Amino acid sequence: MSGAPNPYDFLPAAPTFALASSDIKEGETMPSRQLSKAFGVEGGEDEAPALEWSGFPKDTTKSFVVTCYDPDAPTVSGFWHWVVYDIPATVTSLPTGGALPEGAKTLKNDAGFSGFCGAAAPPGHGKHRYIFCVSALPVETLPIDENTSPSVCGFNMFVKGVLARAFLTSTYGR
Repeated sequence: MSGAPNPYDFLPAAPTFALASSDIKEGETMPSRQLSKAFGVEGGEDEAPALEWSGFPKDTTKSFVVTCYDPDAPTVSGFWHWVVYDIPATVTSLPTGGALPEGAKTLKNDAGFSGFCGAAAPPGHGKHRYIFCVSALPVETLPIDENTSPSVCGFNMFVKGVLARAFLTSTYGR
């Protein structure tokens, strides 16, 4: 859905850093392992892609938040596929499958389970964008728990101040 805005454009500007993956590529179609088994997408495995980041402000970064968001979902609020928070500043990658480093926590996605929910654009709804974002934060922990919604996590990130962001956007449609 090319007409939907990028929601990050509405947040305060922040410097950017590099984000790469051995599983997904910028602007390319999401591989089958990263499609949603939970939503019955053929070949889907709900497997989180490997992510690796660099170039963030090392002097001030105390933790990271990793998210995957579909702004093109047919809802007024988009769809949160993945939120991992309180990732220690010494961690600069997550492996395929989404195993979390010590101290990191995950929230329930909009499908209602913890962890990564793969791409599942509804049939006939066009190509959706899946925006992976790594945010560098100036705090070691956010004042939230695993029962917090992704939106409230985002609000707490805003309040604490995002130092920088890295993006990688993959697509999927059926």
